[in-house]
Parts: sequence; C-alpha cells; structure tokens
Amino acid sequence: MPMDPIPLTLANLLLGPGFRGRRAPDRAFDRLLDAAGPAGGDEPYTDDFRHLLRCWAGAEHLTPVGWLSARGHVGRHLANRARVRRLLAEHPGIEQEPITAPVFVVGLPRTATTLTHSVLSLSADHRCPLLWELLAPALERTPAERERAITAARRLVDGINLFAPRFRHIHALRPEGPEECTFALPHTVMPLSQAVIPEYLPWHETRDFEADYRYLKQIYQVLQYGRPRRRWVLKSPLHLENLDALRAVFPDATIVWTHRDPATAVASFCSLVEHGMAVNTRPVDPHWIGATWLRLLARSASRGLASRAAVPRELLVDVPYSWLGADPAAGAPKLYAAVGARWTDADAARLAAAAARPKGTREHTYDLARYGLTRADVDAAFADYNTLRAEVDRA
Repeated sequence: MPMDPIPLTLANLLLGPGFRGRRAPDRAFDRLLDAAGPAGGDEPYTDDFRHLLRCWAGAEHLTPVGWLSARGHVGRHLANRARVRRLLAEHPGIEQEPITAPVFVVGLPRTATTLTHSVLSLSADHRCPLLWELLAPALERTPAERERAITAARRLVDGINLFAPRFRHIHALRPEGPEECTFALPHTVMPLSQAVIPEYLPWHETRDFEADYRYLKQIYQVLQYGRPRRRWVLKSPLHLENLDALRAVFPDATIVWTHRDPATAVASFCSLVEHGMAVNTRPVDPHWIGATWLRLLARSASRGLASRAAVPRELLVDVPYSWLGADPAAGAPKLYAAVGARWTDADAARLAAAAARPKGTREHTYDLARYGLTRADVDAAFADYNTLRAEVDRA
C-alpha cells in the first residue's frame, strides 16, 4: 500500500484528542443516542448498536479517523431509526404501502451486481433508492431540504475520495445515483471491512436478521409514501447470506443472482476492502483480509445455496457475468425479460452510459497472492458454488 494521503495524516493528528473517547464506548454511545432522539421501547435495536460500538472501540490498530467513522456509522443508524419510528407514528398509512414484487440483485461482491442494478434502474417503471435517500430516509422533502440531504451525501463521498483516492476506481459512489441496501440495513459484515473486530463476527453469525429486513421494508415504505408507486429494484451482495430472512419479509421478490469466477471476485473484493480499510486501520494486514473475507464470502455463498432451493423457480434469475460484462446490448434485454420488465428504445439509448466505467476512473487491478491466497484455496472454499456456476454458464 502507498503512504497515507496527506489529508488523512492531518485528519488523524487533528482527531487525536477525541480518540481517547473510545476508552469509554458506552459514554460515546449515550451521546449518539441522545442526539438521535427518543428511543423508548426500541431497546433491542439500540442494545445491538451499543454492542457494535463496544466491539469497534476495541479494534486493533484503529485510527482516530476510524473511531470517527465508527461513531458516524452508529450515529447515522440511530438517527435514521428514530426518524422512521417517528414518521410511522405520525403517518400510520406508511406501513400499508405495498412493496409489490420487488427485484433484489444479489451475488458475491464484484460479480457485476452494481452493473446489473444500474441497467435495471434505466426503466421508468422501476424505482431504485438513491445514495442520499439511503443515508437519511424521509418523506418527500422541500427543495431546500432535498438539497441539504444531497449535500450531506456529497460530503461523505468527497471525504471517502479524499482519504482513499483509489477507492472510487473500484466502487464509485454517486450521491444522486442508485445505491445498495447495505447503507440502510442495520447489521451486516461491512464493519469487518473497516476494522479488525473479532468479537463482532460470532455475534453476527448467530443473529436472526428478519427484524432487520422488516425495518428495511419500512424504509422503502417511507420512501414510497405519497409518491408514485413503481417496482422497487434493490441490490446488495450482502443479501446473499440472508435470503431466508429477505424472503420472509418480501415473499414475492424476484431474486437476481449474478455469477462470476470466485477467484476473480475474491481478489477484487479483497482489494476493495484493503483500500477502504486503510482509512480506518493502520497498518493493514492483507493476509488478514484474505483469510477473513475468503471465509466470509464462502459462508455467504453456502448460505445462499442452502436458501435457493426454497425460491420458486419463476422468482429466481441467474445472471452469468458474460450477460452484461461482455455484451450489455445483448444481455440487457435478456435481463429485463427474465424479471418480467419491458425493455424499451429509451432504455437502450441510455444503456451505454449505464454500462460505461465512471468518468475519471481507472482500471482496477488486483492479485490473490497479495492476500495470501491461491486459486486452489478459493476453488476449495467455493466447490459447491462452482458447480452451480458451471450449470449457469452452460444454460
């Protein structure tokens, strides 16, 4: 890894005095909870985030910027939860909003889930959540309120690009562009992409995620309330390990599962994690990243395989990487037909822009060996998944 960007070094120096706050994570959490607003009757939700912040506070090699990021992550989820609960109390009709036949794009990270989501977002019949909406879900805003929310999202993206300038070449974030449910789901494995938190993993692996998906549905009901109803097109690679919980809440969802060689996907994702983690953790151990995320991604694929047998065949769409990665013009109409959507001339006219690499970004290069992994390691971890992928490629 290159040396820290100068802005990151300066930020860590300036935030040094506040870094001592991680010695008292409960006090830090109580301040975040007070700032978020009333949480009476929501103790299971707040207790889970208190636990997360305690784990994060004890992370090895956490930087001052990393502690700021941890508090920002927890504080945002607490504030959003308080806002959503208040809106549900003020507008009981929100929970009557039908989220009908949504599409969920899932798959291992770096398997073209983002591209697939972007292509599906082209249709005027579809509704994709935008990054600024996911960061602060609310009812329809005034123009001034909307601009403030977009500006806040822009500042977050600018901060990531400033502190981790290579990150945007791997996964470019657009404040007003479609983004994934990861920003709205309360608990995912993503904290492990920012810090070494060994206590968090066993807690995560034994968690029942159905309540998280009920809350995710409430967020989309809030974003739909009082607005035109369109078919939701949603996305996150992290849904793959929780398909049972997802389908319990969204039983009529179409699952679009993207596929790619796991050796390529794992190497690419480890590189993404390394560049993002370097903002929060110093030094970064690439071999820890490789071992940790090989295990997590293989577990996700195994859980997805176990769940897919219960998905009705008409609600499951397998998308090989070649559909959009090799020839989007041929693959996009097939994708739309598979999910029961109309592919129009207007969609086709916008396809090239949706499929193009974001302006100003460079090709992403990566290598399994940097993360202490070999193709044999990955093939062994994903043996069952590779059997499915071979069937998908032959179909």
